Amino acid sequence: MADDLGTDGLENQAKGAAKEVGGKLRNAAGGLTGDTSEQIKGKAREMEGKAQRKIGEKEVDADT
Repeated sequence: MADDLGTDGLENQAKGAAKEVGGKLRNAAGGLTGDTSEQIKGKAREMEGKAQRKIGEKEVDADT
């Protein structure tokens, strides 16, 4: 059971980090094109990724 928690935590960390990077890129692209809608969507995705990454960190900490 403990191994499952560690694996889930690492998976959440990786997926969250990927969402963060994607959100930052979308935000930057929106800034370059002047598309505030894309900037907002990018920032939301970035925050979603950050939250998922933090959850993953907590899952890993709970496993140790």
